[in-house]
Amino acid sequence: MDNQKFHDNLIVSTSPHIVSDEDTTKLMGTVVLALLPAFAASIYVFGPRVILLTLTCAIASVVFEWLYNVITHKPQTIGDLSAVVTGVLIAFNVPSNFPLWMAVLGCFVAIVVVKQLYGGIGRNFVNPAITARIFLFISFASAMTTWPTPRTSDIDAVTSPTPLALLAGGASKSELPSNMDMFLGFIGGSAGEVSALALLIGGIFLIWKKVISAHIPAAYLGTVAVIAAIYYKGDFSMVIFHLCAGGLMLGAFFMATDYVTTPKLPKGKILFGIGCGVITMAIRLWGNYPEGVSFSILLMNICTPLINRWTYKSYVGGAKNEK
Repeated sequence: MDNQKFHDNLIVSTSPHIVSDEDTTKLMGTVVLALLPAFAASIYVFGPRVILLTLTCAIASVVFEWLYNVITHKPQTIGDLSAVVTGVLIAFNVPSNFPLWMAVLGCFVAIVVVKQLYGGIGRNFVNPAITARIFLFISFASAMTTWPTPRTSDIDAVTSPTPLALLAGGASKSELPSNMDMFLGFIGGSAGEVSALALLIGGIFLIWKKVISAHIPAAYLGTVAVIAAIYYKGDFSMVIFHLCAGGLMLGAFFMATDYVTTPKLPKGKILFGIGCGVITMAIRLWGNYPEGVSFSILLMNICTPLINRWTYKSYVGGAKNEK
């Protein structure tokens, strides 16, 4: 064997070194399929404006990624569908009546600022869609908290508060939407908050297809349930309320399970999910803002390198005498 062949045989690609017929395009395509039940439910509840908003965000995200690669002379990556997923998740995190130009600005922040400027897919340290949602909330608070009334509602109004906003405003238990309406989706909110059932179906589909593991969703939802049970002194109906309300289902299954910004080992995933649950409920119960899913995932994204470092040492039995 000559030196060149010997040298070539020593070149090892980046991890993971797993033989599989799965690739990023197939994984992202599966995520899009898993979001279809919630997409259909939101169209039924809020009308065709949901379609326009979702298509706008998906197309804008792809265009921004394509333009960035052209300008920087990098290989095109739009075929991996990761930009499409980011765009759809942004659309699922804003009201269905959200101005399109604001949504496009959020897509720019997610794709260019959070993802591409850090090196593209696999190198961003926080979830792009989550960061875009927080950016939009801070920049356009009024538009981000104006929720259209469901078409199926008998309320004679254009907009209405979400269940969590009602709870934060001091509404009594009898004034809150029924748990069944929240589970099925006949409530105000975004596409990612409407139907807990539709999102649960999509999440279970991802677990069944082994696109995600159950560690983070189980730890996240379980922590929320335990804290709600303690806070409401065993009132099971309020436990169900917090599980179905807001963006918890979307966050637990579709955003907190991002490969890049979450821990790699099972123990780390469980810690990540517990952390998300604690922060979410702390904001919901004692914060000034009624929802805490986005902030909890973002904060735990920042903690991911520390969690990975600790769980790696624990997994391999790190040196006891390390100074």
